[in-house]
Amino acid sequence: MTKPARCGTFAAVLLSLSITRASAHPHVWVTFHSGVIYAADGAMTGVRHAWTFDDMFSAYALQGIKHAKKGQYTREELAPLANVNVTSLKEYDYFTYARADGRKLKFSDATDYWLEYSNAALTLHFTLPLKAPAVAKALQIEIYDSSIFVDFEFAKDQPVLLSGAPPQCLLTVDLPHQPTPAEQLRLSQLDSDPLDASSTYGEIFANKILVKCP
Repeated sequence: MTKPARCGTFAAVLLSLSITRASAHPHVWVTFHSGVIYAADGAMTGVRHAWTFDDMFSAYALQGIKHAKKGQYTREELAPLANVNVTSLKEYDYFTYARADGRKLKFSDATDYWLEYSNAALTLHFTLPLKAPAVAKALQIEIYDSSIFVDFEFAKDQPVLLSGAPPQCLLTVDLPHQPTPAEQLRLSQLDSDPLDASSTYGEIFANKILVKCP
């Protein structure tokens, strides 16, 4: 990973991404857990994320953060950083995209967000409420960065949980597509030949959450 030119926060990295759309690819690594939230009537109402950043990025992000105990950070001490990061993520749709029976869903601004620090890594927790609850037989949620600036990977232990879903609903996860030799070559060229700002190339490497209900 290359150190960001500005302060080491996720916001600064995203800002540099918006200006250059490329540096190293990927530049930040995220391992995540997600929860799909349902209301009592069986409608999906949102997604809950917990993103754990790689230790190098976490170290950069913590530069300049005041804390009372060496090597420890409280939720309160990390609150300003959490706020800046979540605000910045809005521009990138929180790297989260959803469809219900093929219909694109829209999320509201993130809520209930906070950061925790453990084992030399930061974890960002936040909820994405849907603008309108969705009832669907086939629900698909994708997590990816179209520029491949941020690399997302499902956590190995219970990567996704359903919260309040009808008992007959079936949850599966679809791991990212493994690049072909031609795609691997393209990835290796991103530093010198970056993707266009409107590119959706990273979509082919999406992490997919699939929920099917009768």
